[in-house]
Amino acid sequence: MTGSTTAPADPVTITPDDLPARAAELFAHGARLALVAGHDDRPAGAGLRAVYLFTGGDTGGRTELHVPLDPAHPHVPSLAALSFPAGRFEREMRDLFGIVPDGHPLPRRLVRHFHWPQGWYPMLADAGPPPEFGDVDGPYPFRRVEGPGVYEIPVGPVHAGMIGPGHFRFSVVGETILKLKARLWFVHRGVEKLVQGRRPADALPVAERISGDTTAGHTLAFCQAVEDALGITVSEDVRRMRAIVLELERLYNHVADIGALCNDVGHAILNTHASRIRERLLRLNEQVTGHRLLRGAIGIGTATATRLPDPAELAAVVADIGDVVDLALGHSVVRDRFAGTAVLTREQAVDLGTLGYVARASGVDVDARRDHPTLTTGFSRPTHQHTGGDVLARFCMRADEITESAAMITTLVDHLGARPAAGSEVQESHIQGRRGPECGFPEPRGRGGVGIVEGWRGTIVHRVELAADGTLTRLKVVDPSFFNWPALPVALADTIVPDFPLVNKSFNLSYAGNDL
Repeated sequence: MTGSTTAPADPVTITPDDLPARAAELFAHGARLALVAGHDDRPAGAGLRAVYLFTGGDTGGRTELHVPLDPAHPHVPSLAALSFPAGRFEREMRDLFGIVPDGHPLPRRLVRHFHWPQGWYPMLADAGPPPEFGDVDGPYPFRRVEGPGVYEIPVGPVHAGMIGPGHFRFSVVGETILKLKARLWFVHRGVEKLVQGRRPADALPVAERISGDTTAGHTLAFCQAVEDALGITVSEDVRRMRAIVLELERLYNHVADIGALCNDVGHAILNTHASRIRERLLRLNEQVTGHRLLRGAIGIGTATATRLPDPAELAAVVADIGDVVDLALGHSVVRDRFAGTAVLTREQAVDLGTLGYVARASGVDVDARRDHPTLTTGFSRPTHQHTGGDVLARFCMRADEITESAAMITTLVDHLGARPAAGSEVQESHIQGRRGPECGFPEPRGRGGVGIVEGWRGTIVHRVELAADGTLTRLKVVDPSFFNWPALPVALADTIVPDFPLVNKSFNLSYAGNDL
């Protein structure tokens, strides 16, 4: 219910030439490419390495393929023809590590903008400080759409409010969008390199802040990855408390989006009521965990709370937001603006590797709480009526998940009974990275550790590797927005420009989770 370290397997080391066949076999058995990560093992190892993490499929569990590379000629065969997400992971890996995907159909930069200097790869061990930036390899090659009446509308990268930067280039005839290109990665924060050399407990505050609205999701994925690497067993009560925190995060974010979607079609009073309900949930978060955004509630081997949520209060929240949803769907103008707008078909969602409520609203049955469970009570994905892939389906999916999350929390509270807090499962010395039988701490395993969590936007994946002294040598983070951003332009084709804010909010993608 809270994510995954299910059925780990020893990593398989293969040559670059073997990669396409092994990947094709995994895809043929229904596996999903969850992560691709570059590694610089110098000076401890031989050189560079690419890691491919596959999850699910006929056999379940996960498969890791490790591909050692020659640092003087770091090339891998591209998997872009087999998987659209693979092509984007490969471009990211090339930008950050200089690992070249041979045969890639779109080999231009993804993360590093065109004013970044050529030949400098920030994740390499010997990268050093960045050279002086300049317009040395640009400008960005936006694809032009030409024809009678076609014009362009540039939006961003600076936006109103506190959202991150992103540039949107619309090609339009009249009000109809022919093509949208979203340009991201204006803020490369170096999150993954920032934690290198830190002990896991010292890196935890960084994980909590990867994306401000997904504190619980990213923290839990990071903790699960560390626990997986160290062989730490977490009790069922700790898992239940973590699941409660994760669902509290889903609740307040979905409620906020319900209101924002109403606001984008001019029904501001419903947004005001949704904001009131969101504030109620944020105060509940603080009462349960001591923090409105749930920081500090999840630690390595631990989950803590000052009290458990009151099921009666949750039922009142569900009824309150239910009234907002009913008023929205009962309003002919609101429903007309939602229905049939920005359809993402099931086929498109599958091809793009879309995750979370966006995928589920298009009829793709994916949920890490079921596919990678950690609670023995299990999780059954309900059947939803609204799977048409339009704004209405994404709105209704959120409304349904609010009810489901409250029911899950109520069940988990019943299991925990009167116990308001779940204590530590490991001593502080364990978390800090001491090793050896004198403190009962397992030796770090040669492979890394993986955490898979169904955050409120979708599946979050963290993968860590630890040195012999317990410090982090690598953290790879995959937010669901990395998978879902390409779906937004696809859904917007043939949509009118005035609906862009509405459609954008129906996806509600993270800049921070994407621009690591």
